[in-house]
Amino acid sequence: MPRSTAGAAGPRGWATLPLCAAVFLLDLAVCKGFVEDLNESFKDNRKDDIWLVDFYAPWCGHCKKLEPIWNEVGLEMKSIGSPVKVGKMDATSYSSIASEFGVRGYPTIKLLKGDLAYNYRGPRTKDDIIEFAHRVSGALIRPLPSQQMFDHVRKRHRVFFVYIGGESPLKEKYIDAASELIVYTYFFSASEDVVPEYVTLKEMPAVLVFKDDTYFVYDEYEDGDLSSWISRERFQNYLTLDGFLLYELGDTGKLVAIAVIDEKNTSLEHTRLKSVIQEVARDFRDHFHRDFQFGHMDGNDYINTLLMDELTVPTIVVLNTSNQQYFLLDRHIKDVSDMVQFINSILDGSVPAQGGDGMLQRLKRIVFDAKSTIVSIFKSSPLMGCFLFGLPLGVISIMCYGIYTADTDGGYIEERYEVSKSEMENQEQIEESKAQESISEGSLVPTVQEPKDVLEKKKD
Repeated sequence: MPRSTAGAAGPRGWATLPLCAAVFLLDLAVCKGFVEDLNESFKDNRKDDIWLVDFYAPWCGHCKKLEPIWNEVGLEMKSIGSPVKVGKMDATSYSSIASEFGVRGYPTIKLLKGDLAYNYRGPRTKDDIIEFAHRVSGALIRPLPSQQMFDHVRKRHRVFFVYIGGESPLKEKYIDAASELIVYTYFFSASEDVVPEYVTLKEMPAVLVFKDDTYFVYDEYEDGDLSSWISRERFQNYLTLDGFLLYELGDTGKLVAIAVIDEKNTSLEHTRLKSVIQEVARDFRDHFHRDFQFGHMDGNDYINTLLMDELTVPTIVVLNTSNQQYFLLDRHIKDVSDMVQFINSILDGSVPAQGGDGMLQRLKRIVFDAKSTIVSIFKSSPLMGCFLFGLPLGVISIMCYGIYTADTDGGYIEERYEVSKSEMENQEQIEESKAQESISEGSLVPTVQEPKDVLEKKKD
């Protein structure tokens, strides 16, 4: 009799489940083995090595989400032979050490290198965190000794800065800017014969940024402070935007022209507006790169919270992320020339700005955030919303009713007491007046004393 296929597959299927679970637990244990749990002794021993540390709280939801990613970071750094050690510290148990490093929220990622501590502010992904560790743990200014090395760097990094020349005050400013901004981008130095032939320099020394298959030269008279210029130019000219990038762009001082689209929608209008922004960013970057950043965003949820308004999709909006102002047209953008005209109108002030961070807008923001929070709670969990807001309202109503009824009863008793008191006083006054009348009558009619013999007869 042939063996049942289903019967044979069942036991093997069940047997593989413990095996898969064991492999998963083994991988998890291996990953955790490359992340050290740090304690109070870390404060005294840390300067001997370079450390990448996650300061966490056991109750923090974001920390729990980061934990498997952090274990992968530890495994990857160990496997590539990085000199950076990966650790984690419970900031609630060792609060004095965490406060010494300036930890104010959870999770906080820092790279500790000697006496220096660098904050990580990028996306919490394995690749981004490892890239940050490599960039910050290495030399502050990396030399480019050859054209081959320059080509390798250009292929590997989308944005990087290069100082060209010898010792100078500009180089000192470049080093100071690099020590502050190394957490964001790479800094290199090279001689003039290393850079490509298409690079033309009017004077030496010079600082250049290479991005978007071209380069821009720092001009102290037009660009101002070197650190501020590097902060503005550390992004590509066109970006796929999200909330985190918009927050980071707030430090640049640039206006951000955004095509708000639905990437799942392949209709002509959605793709057309995205193409318009891309063409302006590419063809007019020499004109606008000092003042504008370009990009597109999928969906309007985040933009709506910034503008406290409901934007129709697709549309184009220009944001000033430093002061929460924005610019909108009352018509659709037709083509590239129409978009360029819109940008020039913003620059010359003919298009009025909306929003801002004034007192009225701040009050409006408080009301909007409170309303959005309440609506989101009721949408996600109506029962929870009723409990959170219905219970306090019920308690407050009962308290108000109790206070009101207590005041009413007290007033009645007090009034009744006042009435009874007045009645008693009136009664006393009446009795006193009667007594006085009787006394006065007795004093007016003299008492006649009867003779002694008459009294004796009365006694008999």
